[in-house]
Amino acid sequence: MRACPDREAALGLLKTYNSEPFHIQHALTVEGTMRWYAQDLGYGEDADFWATVGLLHDVDFEKWPEEHCKKAPELLAEIGCSDELIHAVCSHGFGLCCDVEPTHEMEKVLFAADELTGLIGAAARMRPSKSCQDMEVSSLKKKFKDKKFAAGCSREVIQDGAEKLGWTLEELMDKTIQAMRSCEDSVNRAMEAL
Repeated sequence: MRACPDREAALGLLKTYNSEPFHIQHALTVEGTMRWYAQDLGYGEDADFWATVGLLHDVDFEKWPEEHCKKAPELLAEIGCSDELIHAVCSHGFGLCCDVEPTHEMEKVLFAADELTGLIGAAARMRPSKSCQDMEVSSLKKKFKDKKFAAGCSREVIQDGAEKLGWTLEELMDKTIQAMRSCEDSVNRAMEAL
């Protein structure tokens, strides 16, 4: 089992450097998504580690967008994060804002799913249900092809992420929708409590 700080410490660190509800919601979503992926891909014993990496992956983004993934190690050290966890967090910025390459399957999942959760979240908000519970891959693919929709979500990163994992784009979309379904209610409750 991989060591990671307890959730209270991780969430405390996140909230120390992030106050925008959008950033906190994204962090909680990626946390839940990564926990689901750990279970789905056979890394259940490391689910807390995967989830913590997801929760903290953008810890430095709100205050230091120009130093994203470069400031993170200093912040993560405040709660005693391992080198392994720091590497995992920084690797999601590979080729975008840093040169830390995702090597472990978990890092490749984070790289691929991080950007995709943004697209799925934006697509869910457009649905009558305001939810991803009833979202199908086919409707997400239409949004993916529409470059004007959620223009800030890089299609290239999502595609590259799927390739890094050796998955089709459809597989990545299907799994990430399932992952987001698994945590949608708990994220909504956490956001209401903020």
